[in-house]
Amino acid sequence: MKFSFAFPCLLVLGIMPAQTSEPVSVEQEPHHKVLLKNDDVLVLRATVPAGESTLYHTHSYDGIAVVVAHALVTQQQWNKPETPPSEVYPGKIIVRVLENGPYTHRTRNVGKETFDVFDVEALRHPEQPSAALAGPVAAEIPGARAYQWSLAPGEATAMHTHERPYVIIAVAAFPLKMTSPDGRTMTHEVNPGDFHWVTSKVTHALANEGKVPAQIVEIELK
Repeated sequence: MKFSFAFPCLLVLGIMPAQTSEPVSVEQEPHHKVLLKNDDVLVLRATVPAGESTLYHTHSYDGIAVVVAHALVTQQQWNKPETPPSEVYPGKIIVRVLENGPYTHRTRNVGKETFDVFDVEALRHPEQPSAALAGPVAAEIPGARAYQWSLAPGEATAMHTHERPYVIIAVAAFPLKMTSPDGRTMTHEVNPGDFHWVTSKVTHALANEGKVPAQIVEIELK
């Protein structure tokens, strides 16, 4: 979707531009791709090339978003003014808690790089949240917690346990080494945006076997 050069001037004057179309659900928005949907989670990946905008779309569930690329974007809620441009970066975590019902907005990429973000939505809240934590909590919504592991070359996390199902997302490209309590290891190359849904109880440590800093985000249901 293209915008005229007059658009920013209207915002300065405090005039909101006319809405161009009725909102769609986030699953129907063309820039969003559904990667996984089950009874517990909806995992989407949104990619918005430079100069493009999403349609107005509606999120109906709380979510935790993980950015995997640098970009410069604006946000605009339905029938509200557009926000100033904001820089996002790999590893940035954005939390959405719907205290007042569904959230409708659009995102416009005003930079020169593709906006690339994962959105993990918790489709149901646990009857009894787990008190066990896998590590320091980087972000939290009523149905899930996020753990963010920033690893220097050769660095490893502490051994930790996931009691509940979780999504693991790679923010950078690197050789990821996973070690179990009995000493068994598995190493494989991951790329930005690689993800995996794990439903079994897991105890492991994560290590960066590469030569540059790396980052992993784990989003675990409560």
